[in-house]
Amino acid sequence: MSQDHLAKMKSTESDHMYWTRKNKKRVERKLELKKYDPKVRKHVMYTEVKK
Repeated sequence: MSQDHLAKMKSTESDHMYWTRKNKKRVERKLELKKYDPKVRKHVMYTEVKK
């Protein structure tokens, strides 16, 4: 897996981090995904941050 396509995601409600892949050809803006946060034990928004 290429390191160029990795995106680091941070929870909006805690300091939990999540890594995912990003298609840079199709997605030009920052990613926002709703994922499960094990620290707060519910689904929250994750936003892309710098690596």
